[in-house]
Amino acid sequence: MRGEHEDLLRRLNRIKAGGGEERIARQHERGKYTARERLELLFDEGTFVEMGAFVQHRSSQFDMAGREVPADGVVTGHGEVNGKTVYAFSQDFTTMGGSLGEMHAQKICRIMDQALQNGSPFVGINDSGGARIQEGVDALNGYGEIFRRNTMASGVIPQLSVIAGPCAGGASYSPALTDMILMVEDTARMFITGPAVINSVTGEDIDANQLGGAHAHAAKSGVAHLTYPDEDSLFAELRWLLGLLPSNSSELPAVTEAVPPEVNAPQLAAIVPQSPRKGYDMQRVINGVVDEQSFLPIQPSFASNAIIGLGRIAGRVVGILANQPRFLAGCLDIDSSDKIARHVRFCDAFNIPVVTFVDTPGYLPGVDQEHGGIIRHGAKVLYAYSEAQVPKISVVVRKAYGGAYLAMCSRSLGADVALAWPTAEIAVMGPEGACNIVFRREINSAEDPEQKRQEKISDYRERFANPYIAASRGYIDAVIQPQQTRCRVAEALKALSGKRRSRMPDDKPHGNFPV
Repeated sequence: MRGEHEDLLRRLNRIKAGGGEERIARQHERGKYTARERLELLFDEGTFVEMGAFVQHRSSQFDMAGREVPADGVVTGHGEVNGKTVYAFSQDFTTMGGSLGEMHAQKICRIMDQALQNGSPFVGINDSGGARIQEGVDALNGYGEIFRRNTMASGVIPQLSVIAGPCAGGASYSPALTDMILMVEDTARMFITGPAVINSVTGEDIDANQLGGAHAHAAKSGVAHLTYPDEDSLFAELRWLLGLLPSNSSELPAVTEAVPPEVNAPQLAAIVPQSPRKGYDMQRVINGVVDEQSFLPIQPSFASNAIIGLGRIAGRVVGILANQPRFLAGCLDIDSSDKIARHVRFCDAFNIPVVTFVDTPGYLPGVDQEHGGIIRHGAKVLYAYSEAQVPKISVVVRKAYGGAYLAMCSRSLGADVALAWPTAEIAVMGPEGACNIVFRREINSAEDPEQKRQEKISDYRERFANPYIAASRGYIDAVIQPQQTRCRVAEALKALSGKRRSRMPDDKPHGNFPV
C-alpha cells in the first residue's frame, strides 16, 4: 500500500496547493485569504471535512482538454461552528479565477442539498470571475441549478453569503437569494454589468468600487446587510451570527444564560425630548432594553430612518425593528418599508420573536414616493407583520399616526403584546394636521389665530392622542414607565415562548406578497 498511499498524499497536496505559490502570493497581496484559509477562519479548528476534492471538469473545448483544475476551483464540505454543523463552499480565485463551470456548480449543489436534507445552515464564500466561458451553456445551467436550490432552501435553513472578491453577472443572483450578504470593504465587488459595459452602453464613467463595492451596496442599493474592513473581522462576526440563528426552521434559537430582566435602564426615561418636534436616537432606547453588547444592527447604512437587527433580551434571541426619529423624523418610505418587511419575514421563518419600537409620524409624503410605489412597498410591512406567527411585541415610544401606526406591529395586525410609554401619541394623524382640519374655522375666526391654534393642538394631544385612549379600547395592553420596558418585554417573551403556529389551509400554498 506504500505506493498507493504516497500517490494519494501527492494528489491531495496538489489539490490543496490550488493555483500555486505565485497566485496565492498575489491573493495575499490584495489583502485576500485563499479559499481554504477562509474555511479555517469559519470553522472550529480541525472540524472541516472536505467533499469532492477530486472532482474535475469534463470540458474539452478551447484549451480545456487535459487541463488540470484543482478541486475545479471550489472547496466544499462541512464542519462545526461553535459545535453546530454548517455546510459551506469557498471559491478559489487562484484556480481559473474561481470561475464556475459544470462540475464546480455540481459540487456546490451537492453541498446545498446535504445542508437542506440535514437541516443545517449554509454559507457561500464568493470570490469568482463568473461563468467559465470555456464551458458555455453548461456553466449557465450550473447557475440555474444553484438558484433553484437557494429558493427551495429559503426559509428552511439559514443561508448566508460572503462576498470576498468579485461576484459579477449571474453569479450575484445566488447571494441575492440568500438571507444575508456580508461584504469585505475594498476587495468585494458585486454587479450585474461591469463599468466597461456600462460605459459602452450609457457613456457613464464609474469604477468597480463605486459601482459595486461594499459601501455602494450597504448605503445605496441595500443589497449588502453587513460590511467589514477585513476578512478576519467578517468571519469572527459570522461565527457569532450563526450562534444566534437556529439550524433550521423547525428549531428555536438557543437561549443563553439570562441577564436578569429586572435590571432596568433608568436612562430610558430621559431619552425622549419633551418637544414632539425634536429628534433623538432610537438606538439608545434599544441599547437600554437588550442585553448589554448583544445587539447586531443589520443594514445600518441603508434606509437609516428604520433600524433592524438581532439581539438578546434576558438571554432570548429577538429580532429588533424600530423607527429612527433622527432620520426623516422616523417616517416610513419605500426603502425602509422593504427593509422592515424583509426582516420580519426572516425572523418569522426562523422562529425569532420580533420586538418593535414605534415612533413614526406616517408614510413619507412626496411625488417621488407616490410614483415610486410607496403604496405597494408600504403594503409589504402590513403583509409581513400580519403573516408573521412568531411572538410579536410592540412598544409605542412616541408618535404613532395613521397607517404607519397600524403598519408597525399594531394590535390590529396581530401584536401579542402592545405596550406604550406615557409619551406616546396614537391618533389618525398628528395634532397639528388634525387641528388644521377639525378646528380650522374656529382658529381662523379667533383674535389671535396662532395662539388659538396652539391651544387646540395642546388640547387635541391631551384629549385624543394620548395612549390611554387606545388603552381604553384594548388596542394597548399597558402604559408603562420607560424604565420598565426591559422587564415587561422580557416577561412577555417568556410568556409567549410556547406560542404555536396556526396551520395554513390545505388549499392555500402561499399568499401573494406585494413585491
